[in-house]
Amino acid sequence: MAQNDDSFFREVNEELRSDQLRFVWKRFGRILIGAAALIVIGTAGYRGYEYWGQHNASQSGDRFIAALQLASENKNDEALAALGAIEKEGTGSYPVLAKLRAASVQASKGDTTGAVAGLTEIGNDGKAPQAIRDLAKLRAAWLLIDTGTYEQVSAQAEGMTAPGQMLANSAREALGLAAYKAGNLAQAKQWFKQIADDSTAPRNVANRAQIMLDNIAASGKAP
Repeated sequence: MAQNDDSFFREVNEELRSDQLRFVWKRFGRILIGAAALIVIGTAGYRGYEYWGQHNASQSGDRFIAALQLASENKNDEALAALGAIEKEGTGSYPVLAKLRAASVQASKGDTTGAVAGLTEIGNDGKAPQAIRDLAKLRAAWLLIDTGTYEQVSAQAEGMTAPGQMLANSAREALGLAAYKAGNLAQAKQWFKQIADDSTAPRNVANRAQIMLDNIAASGKAP
């Protein structure tokens, strides 16, 4: 903006210094003054909007930190109330972050159904950043290992298992555990083998996958 402004006024000054000074000023003077005024007003308006956005984001951040503190102190009901207010009134990414954290608080209270519902809503929110959507789906999948069916876990996690996906091996592990719990050891073996064969898998995840593969082999119930 500043560079364009300087160039604009430099061209005007050069024209004003020319032999046609009187003609140019008489013909374009009002336009130039009006343009300059619009630039000044536009710049001031942009700076005001920028300040307003930063101010609101800062307030939302402070409220979010305060809500996290309540959650860390096991003041779950107060934390949920604070997070709910941020969901409704916060700016930027804070509303979706508040909803994500609220799901964790619900899970810690034993409300797995409510937590999964909130996480599923985030996962299906096309306006939320993809990384947050994937994280919500993965969190829901892990909660459903204990409380849901393999199909429910799969609905959340299977879309993230393709090679190259950032959360691929965590999603595969969730699916492997869900299949193992359901008694489908052949399917569980497939998921754990994908982790073991993936050179990019984190060591702790790969180690757990190998332990599960050893258990499945020892059971003799999977080819």
